[in-house]
Amino acid sequence: MASSSSKDYVFTRDYLDNNRINLQHSLSVQLFGYHIHQSIPTPTGNSSIADVGTGTGKLPSSARLDGLDIFLDAAPLPELLPQNVNLRLWNIKDDVPEDLVGVYDVVHVRFFAFVLQQPDLENVIDNLAKLLKPGGYLQWTDMDVSSIRLEKIKPDIEADAQLTLMKLFQGNEDRLQPAWVPELPELLTRKGFADVESDAKECQPYLALAFHECGLLATEVLARNKEGEKDGVGLLKQVLDQAAKETRHGSNLAFTRYTFIGRKQ
Repeated sequence: MASSSSKDYVFTRDYLDNNRINLQHSLSVQLFGYHIHQSIPTPTGNSSIADVGTGTGKLPSSARLDGLDIFLDAAPLPELLPQNVNLRLWNIKDDVPEDLVGVYDVVHVRFFAFVLQQPDLENVIDNLAKLLKPGGYLQWTDMDVSSIRLEKIKPDIEADAQLTLMKLFQGNEDRLQPAWVPELPELLTRKGFADVESDAKECQPYLALAFHECGLLATEVLARNKEGEKDGVGLLKQVLDQAAKETRHGSNLAFTRYTFIGRKQ
């Protein structure tokens, strides 16, 4: 992840965005039912786990946990973290530091759909593989933005603002229209990972609503980050207000979400 001043990150880095990240984390664990996929051997006290793009540093409380991110202002101060958790600056697109090569049993990646673009992927996967020990596992969770659709509890419910919001949110930015997430298993296999698995999840209606309202929060944060721009910000805020009302009447935007697993040979 990157700071709000970076062209690589479209959201703010403030308390509102931090709460969005934490909520997104909790909802994802609820949806998938695990922190670490059942195909990955249970980490022991001697295991080392890297959480790449750690954001607010919200991590499981076992083994050694290193949170790696390009920007750590969203994370708690080091004095507030458990003793087994360390934070370190690292950009997923940059070369892996020598002292981190081959260190980790598990590398965990989540929510890079709006950060990475198609040309970044091969280099990023190479970098993640370098972090792993031989036999170590990569776990990557993301949403397929190309699967976006409108869901209603009744066909005649008005949801014009929801559809407009979707178009305004994506706009003309390639970062907001990624379609590469379903291709990750093929990329992982091509890059030499074995035992590649894909766990696709669709939300129950109550969870879809929670994810959707988290998405509304993401749109609010995006609008705040674009306040210095003239194009469409006022309209975005107006449509957001109406979309929030439509949500309470029984409509929401939904996505397919995936977790991918691969073992380094």
